[in-house]
Formats: sequence, structure tokens, C-alpha cells
Amino acid sequence: MSKPTADWERVGDRFYRKIQLYTSVFDPDLELENYTLVGAPFSGAVAIYRDESKVHSFRGASSVKPTIDIYTCAGTLINRINWDKGQIQGLGWSEDERLIVVSHDGTVRVYYDLQGDFIPFTLGHGAEEYGVQSCRFWSTGFVALLGNNQLVAVTKYDEPRPSVLASPPSDNVVSWAVIPPAFTLSRSVEALLAIGKSIMTIDASEAEDRMLQNGPFRHVSVSPNGNFVAVYTEDGKVWVVTSDFQNRLSEYDSKVKTPPRELQWCGNNAVLLLWEDEIHLVGPNGAASKFYYDSFVHLVPDLDGTRVFTNEVCEFMQRVPDESEEVFKLGSTSPSSILLDALDHLERRSPKADDNIQLIRPNLDEAVYTCVRAAGHEYKVHWQKQLLKAASFGKSVIDLYTDVDDFVEMTETLRVLNAVRYYEIGMPITYEQYMRLTPERLVQRLINRSEYLLALKISEFMRLPIDKIYVHWARQKVRKSADDEETICRDIVEKLKSKRGVSFEEIAQAAYDEGRGSLAVELLEHEPRAGKQVPILLNVEEDTRALDKAIESGDTDLVYHVLLHLKNKLPLASFFRSINSRPVATALVESSAIDQDQELLKDLFYQDDRRLDGSNLLITESIQVEDLSAKIDKLKSAARIIQDSKEYAVQVKAINEAQVLLKMQEAFENDLNETFIGLSVNDTIYKLIRLGNMKRSQKVQSEFKVSDKVYWWIRLRALVSRRDWKELEEMGKVKKSPIGWEPFFNEILSAGNAKLAGTFVPKCTDLTLEERTELWEKCGMLNRAGEEALKAKNMALLQTLRGKANGQQALDIDRMIAQLSKR
Repeated sequence: MSKPTADWERVGDRFYRKIQLYTSVFDPDLELENYTLVGAPFSGAVAIYRDESKVHSFRGASSVKPTIDIYTCAGTLINRINWDKGQIQGLGWSEDERLIVVSHDGTVRVYYDLQGDFIPFTLGHGAEEYGVQSCRFWSTGFVALLGNNQLVAVTKYDEPRPSVLASPPSDNVVSWAVIPPAFTLSRSVEALLAIGKSIMTIDASEAEDRMLQNGPFRHVSVSPNGNFVAVYTEDGKVWVVTSDFQNRLSEYDSKVKTPPRELQWCGNNAVLLLWEDEIHLVGPNGAASKFYYDSFVHLVPDLDGTRVFTNEVCEFMQRVPDESEEVFKLGSTSPSSILLDALDHLERRSPKADDNIQLIRPNLDEAVYTCVRAAGHEYKVHWQKQLLKAASFGKSVIDLYTDVDDFVEMTETLRVLNAVRYYEIGMPITYEQYMRLTPERLVQRLINRSEYLLALKISEFMRLPIDKIYVHWARQKVRKSADDEETICRDIVEKLKSKRGVSFEEIAQAAYDEGRGSLAVELLEHEPRAGKQVPILLNVEEDTRALDKAIESGDTDLVYHVLLHLKNKLPLASFFRSINSRPVATALVESSAIDQDQELLKDLFYQDDRRLDGSNLLITESIQVEDLSAKIDKLKSAARIIQDSKEYAVQVKAINEAQVLLKMQEAFENDLNETFIGLSVNDTIYKLIRLGNMKRSQKVQSEFKVSDKVYWWIRLRALVSRRDWKELEEMGKVKKSPIGWEPFFNEILSAGNAKLAGTFVPKCTDLTLEERTELWEKCGMLNRAGEEALKAKNMALLQTLRGKANGQQALDIDRMIAQLSKR
């Protein structure tokens, strides 16, 4: 096995490597020079489409139709998307492997999986009028350059809201690039436009000239971390400057008169210049190395390096990771390099293995850690194993090794990486890319490629949820299977019935989207969450079943949603028939209609022959309306509904009396210029007495057969409220009161007339001595209380009263005590 350093190239004081990933990538007859090739981040899929501006070989009528072909990095065709939206001006990928296609008229399609499904939107802002000239993409968005030099930015694909950046000069744009929002101080995307001899920085609010004098710049490229900018000058030089253009870090003279086709970054520390079949790798301080190819080359920059594509090969260029350089560098004396050498001696059973271990024992922890990390950066399984064996050997010698988890995690990670790097999968992801991508998103990429078996194995191995894998498989089966619907349903149910967390609702939705309504209904029967079934059941016009499922879910809002759908769709009679046998639905309709649609409620009560409820609803309406004639009309209607039924005779009588009362109150209002309508019978009597209309109050009493007891109470309170003491005295002259005389005492006393209240105490003959004495006390007449006690010969009560009395009342009680003592 060759050493890893065989692929290394020294550039200045750093090492770079070119790793061959796959061979025989594309069809040899595919003229890559006539195609545009772009790749997804994190070693994702690549998309190619034919450049319409270039002449190409004719290969039959089928080749005339424009397509976007999606391949793995190994050259396996994943999907072919037919394109019918005119000239493509922008093609790029998001970090979650969504393909974004921008046409000349500003139409954008976001292909959210690799199967051809897309979400469209338009750029607007003059894109249709001026046309899109070119686009620059980053991980979560892109910027489009229009024909009038206007820049339109889209920063999110989930909720695309195209916005216009500040207006740049109208001069010709030679080249341009963007700095993603995550790397700018303003947190807004910035565009770098090479115009004339300088570069303009354009953000959302302003356009700033960087005042450079060495343009025009044929190429502008921003490093993956946004800290550096590389530019290619007219005289064939490459400058690397900081992104604020304040410091020039390095310069390289290509000594080539023809400008390169591309200028791309290789990680964050090197720049690649690409001609047709020649690459210059420019490292720090202007050092460079050249690579030559036998065929046309495309570059795909990534997080930590660049993929190189030709028809024959796919390679990966990157700076050699620090851990790998520390272990494998020729002549290295680092602890990790010595540890790997110790393993070699151990395998040859040489005693030098122990000598090496003793040599690095103080740094053995560091050596083990470096070997583990270096294993992650290797592509060849042999060297992965050797490095992990060296780490295992080292940690076995350490008395107490604490980083066992790192070792285990790396072995698991390498198993995953090796599996997806296999040519049949074609995802040559690096360890650094994998850590940024996360296992969950890697599994999603496998799902999008329909690599379900590998996705399942990785998910189980990494202890990740597997339900979405089964759901995606089932959705694709629904969409692409040629079997009959019964067979499809049976196959899906048999496969998924024992799997936890699987959502049949998503599968049914896919069936409905494909026009397979009956299959969608059958699949929904296996969805355990009733609420999830409702939307699709409504879509396939299984309305009553949707209502039953909504009620079963217990979600009131969902039931309301179905009821509203049914009400808008069905005739009223059919709607009522649908809810009649469902008490929950009927109750919800009633509770909603009582506030929002009382006409609907009337129709419901009429349909169900619920006369009393209908009558009560009309009574409620009569209370709410202001117009008197309308009130009476509604009351008449309320009585008419129930008058034919003997069981509602009491209610009919009450409604008729309410009409009579309203008419009387109308007359009172006209005569007295006071408000009466809306008052009860008792309140009407009360108000009439307060206004001094005793005869009218008695008429009301007579008309509605108000009892004397109730009438006297009303009259008492009304007279007290108007302070009509004379009328109250007249009432007191009556021999007997229907309500007794104690209420008179209490009401008058509470009104502040103790003297008049006292006149009613002698009339309270039903009270005990103590109770009458208490009444006298309340009105401040202790001497009268004493007379009661004297009459009853109650010395103890007199003594008690004496303690409460003062002044003349005290003298009177003393006299009474003396009088009683003589007896």
C-alpha cells in the first residue's frame, strides 16, 4: 500500500493533496466543454446542463430537448429533469441539496428533492423586463444580476422574498461575487462588482467604491469563510486580499496571457486558476503548483477543498489536514508519527515498538488523539485501520485513558463515511464536511436518492429515527408503481404496519396528489391519529367520514373546520341531515350560530321540530332589538310557533303577557315622558309609584295579577326611595299589612327617618319583648324600650338598657327601675 504522501504536493510551506475519488465518471462522448456543471455542498450531487451558446454535436432528435441531468460524484445518473422555461441564467445548490434554477425572465424553480418536484416563484423587480444576466449562489440564497445592473437577492428558499440591493453604477460588470450574510457586519448579503478599474461593494443600503486602480478584474471570488477575496487582474496576476480590501495578503503572476476560465477557492487557504485542461494551485505568499489534464475540466468548490471533474475522473484537492501532516510528513518526529511507527514494529514483533512507546510516553495522550483525528481525514481504508490500530495500541499502554468516546465515535463515523463514499452511492464526503452536515441530513440525502437500505442501516447504526425513511419509500411507491391500487395498499401496509411513528397521512397525501383518491382513503384507515385523516378525506369528498374522524379526534377547531366546509358545500337541508345524528356536531353548530348566524339556528330548530328552542331564540331577538313594533312582532312569532302544543301553554301565556306589558309601557312613555320599555312588571310598578302614579301602578297590578304581598313590598320601597313619609304614615294607619310591619320599620330606618320608623314598632305585635326592645334601640328610643321592659317587669332588661342610656333617657330608666323595685 502506497504512502498517503504519494498524493501530496508541496506549495510554499504547506502541503496539498489531490485524491482520486472515482474513475470513468461521465460518458466519454459527453462533451463537457459544452456543458455547465455545478455541485451541491458537502460532496453532494452534481447537475449539468448544455450551454446553448456553444456549438455541439448533433445526436438525434432526443438530444435537442433541453434537460438538467443530476449525477452522483461517481457519474451515476440520479434523475433527468426536462426543462421548458427558456434560457437558464443561474443554476446552483443549497446546503440541503435543493437545486435552484433561474431562467432569463426571472422565473425560479426550487427542486426540493432529487425527483423533479419543485416550488416556483418569480424575482420581480424588473427581472422580466430587463432579464437575468447571471446569478451567484451561497448555502441558503442567491443574488441575481439583471440587465440594468440591478441586484435582486433571495436569502431564504422556504419563504422567498426577493429584495433589491442598492443601485450600482450602470457601467459594464466585468465579473462579480457575493459575500453571504453570515460573514458580513451588516448581516446582509454583499455583492462585489468589478466595474471599470475598481470594485464596488453593494449591500441592501449603499454602494461603496473600494478605490482600486488595477482593474478591470476578470474574476472575483470569495473564500468559503468570507474572510478573503481573490481577484484576477488584466495583466494575469492573482491578488488575495482581505474582504474589506484593506490588506493585500499575496500576489501570484500566472504569466499566461489568456484569462483563466474560472477562479475558485480551494478551502480557505488556496486559490485555483482553471483553463481548459490546466489548473494552477496558488497557496499562501504566492507559491503555486500546476496540474495538467488530458480533457476538459470543471471545478466544484466546497467547504474544505475543491472537486475536480473530467470525463475520466473525479478528484478532490485540499490542503493536507494538520493531523495527517503531523503523522505522515517525511521525517516527522511528532508523537503521533512515532506511535504509528511503533505499531509497524509491533506487527513485525520488533522490540523497537516498546522503545518508541517509552520515547513518547509523556505525550501518549496527544499521540492517540492525533492518530484518531488523522484516521478521519483518510480516504483509504488501509490507513484508516492503521491509524486506529496505532491509537488503540497507544491507549492500551496509557494507565487511565479518558477519551474512549472519541475513539468509538470515530470508528462509527468512518463506517458511515466509507459506506457513502462507495462508488455505487457516490458521496465522497470528508470528515469535516460530515461534521458540518450532521448524520441526520446525510440520511436525508440518501433518502432523496432512494438509497433506502443504506439509509436504514446508517439510521439504526447511529440510533436515528427511521420512520421518515419508510414514509418516503411508500410515497415513491404510490407515485411510481404501476401495480393496481389494492396491491399497492397491501404492500405498503404489510411493510409498515409494525413500524412505530410512521405517518400514513403523508403517504395518503401523496396518493391524493397523484390522483389516486380511493387509494388515499384506504391508506388513511391505517392512520392512528384521527385528526390527521380529515384534510385528505375532505379533499376526496368523503365528507361524512371526515366529520366522524374530526369528532373522534376531540379537536373542536377541526370539527368547526369540517362543519364550515360542509355548510358551504351542501344544501342547508343536507347539511342539517349530516349533523342530526351527531350530537357533538349539532351542539357546536348551535354554540357557534347563537352568536354569528341566528338565521341558521332558526332553520336548524325548524328542521328538527324544536319549537320551544325556536321560540326562545325569537324571544332573545326581541330583547335585543330596539324598535317596539319589531319586539312585539318577534314575540308574536315566538308565541305562534308553540301555541299549537298544550305542553307549552304556560310559555304562550307568558309571551302574550309580555306583549301586553310592552304596549302598556309604550303608553306610559308617551304620557309620562319616561323610559319604561324593557322593564319587568315589578320594575314598572316601582317606577310608576316613584313617579306618583298610584292608579297606573294598581292597573298594572290588576292586569298581571301581582299579589298584594309583592305589591306592598314594591310600594314600600318606592315610597321610601322618594321619601314620601306622609304616604307611608297613611299606609301605617291600615289595620293589617300583608307583609307585616317590621319591613316598614327597617326600610324607613335605613332611609334615616328614625322617628317615623318608631311609630311602626308598636304594630310589630308578633315580636318578642327582646326583639321589640332591639327595634326601639335601633331608632334611639331607649326610654320607649324601657317602658316595654317595665310593662313586662323585666328588671334585667332595664338594667341592660340603663347601661346604654345617657342624659334624660338615663333618668327616665332610673325612674322605671325605682318604680319596679318598689313593687
